[in-house]
Amino acid sequence: MSERTSQQASLYGGAHADPNRQTGRDLRLDLFRGLALFFIFIDHIPNNVLSYVTLRSIGFSDAAEVFVFISGYAAATVYGNALRRQGTIIATAQIYRRVWQLYVAHIFTFVVLAAGVCYATLMVQNQTFSEDLGIDNFLDEPQVAIIKVLLLQYQPQFLDILPLYMVLLGVFPLVLLLLERHLALPLVLSGAIYLLTLHFGWQPHSYPDNEGWYFNPLAWQFLFVFGATAGYSPYSRHVLPVQSPWLPKLAIVITVAVAVINVSWTIHGAYDAFPGLLLQELSPFVDKANLAPLRLVSFFALAVTAVHFVGRNNRLLRCRMAQLIVRCGQHSLQVFCLGILLSVLGQILLTSLRDDIAMKLAISLGGIALMTGLAGLLTWYKANNSMHSDAAIAASANSQARRRSVAAVGPTGRLTTAIARFAALATSRAVANISPQARIRIVITDPGDETCRAGWDREAA
Repeated sequence: MSERTSQQASLYGGAHADPNRQTGRDLRLDLFRGLALFFIFIDHIPNNVLSYVTLRSIGFSDAAEVFVFISGYAAATVYGNALRRQGTIIATAQIYRRVWQLYVAHIFTFVVLAAGVCYATLMVQNQTFSEDLGIDNFLDEPQVAIIKVLLLQYQPQFLDILPLYMVLLGVFPLVLLLLERHLALPLVLSGAIYLLTLHFGWQPHSYPDNEGWYFNPLAWQFLFVFGATAGYSPYSRHVLPVQSPWLPKLAIVITVAVAVINVSWTIHGAYDAFPGLLLQELSPFVDKANLAPLRLVSFFALAVTAVHFVGRNNRLLRCRMAQLIVRCGQHSLQVFCLGILLSVLGQILLTSLRDDIAMKLAISLGGIALMTGLAGLLTWYKANNSMHSDAAIAASANSQARRRSVAAVGPTGRLTTAIARFAALATSRAVANISPQARIRIVITDPGDETCRAGWDREAA
């Protein structure tokens, strides 16, 4: 039991967790997902000085690509294992259970966000909050907006990535079946849908302006399926020819080139005199809504580079700071929802109080501290609940073992056991009533047993 408890505590990042003892879990996924959650929160603070150190400042992609790719990878690992062990029905049920959790979290986050914006609007007397955060339609016609929220068609600011994730998980059972049949099959079909979407402009429409989703699921599904293919590859009979000694070198070159170009764009945005390298030629091909090809190239190059420098057993994963980030990645849904609400609160504070660098830094660092604290609290609760569950299971097993041993004796054995217990009890009471002198005489009349004599002599003394 102690071994199992220690394994579970290690898995959830407990106080004595050691990344090197993880069984079947790659902590790099949790580390990069935790960093992505921090970057999403930082980028949501308008004109945040810390956004210059996030992914969007060094690449054409940003934290959204990291989040979607790792979600697909993790989904294939978890539900693929359920598919092989428990079958299609159980795996599908687990997938839709997760979809329901995402749906509830999305609706709850919207309710809290709308309530906070309405309260701030009344208290500060500033009507721009609802317009800036996309809640004005909810205030104008709530009877329509609430239905659109439930149908995932109404997506205020910051509430657009969870609907994408729900849609992608909703079709994931089919992706799993295709992965089981052949590893490359879902990737080929997904790539075809991606190219057709870019060519014909397919996209679902949202409320209220009938515009396309901020994250077009028909395009972003390709990145999700790519991650799922990578996550399922260790369990497949087929192998994709993607490993090559020159691949990391090419990825590093592309990452450095994209970083130089993107940094020049950032400087050009602040100072017009500084030239933006290839700005006119490449800027039309970095569209985020439809996951433009350059964003994919930038992300894949950055991902291969990160994996090349951060190995599975890298000692970086053992440091205290990395463990805090890992915990955030392991509780990504709760930390993400908190980050969304903190982003809204940050915008309200910047608008109502002051909008300077010190305030933005305080909001960013305070929000990261709260997100880390929530992850630590959830880790502690989960590890503590796991230990209690193990203790209850062990106690139940011992009780069942005792009942089975008694049942195995049978009626005759139970009668014999009862008689023996009664005889032992009667003997102990009789001995207690004998005087010390009588005990000495008993010892004298039976000198043959030295052990018995010594015992009686000690008791008489």
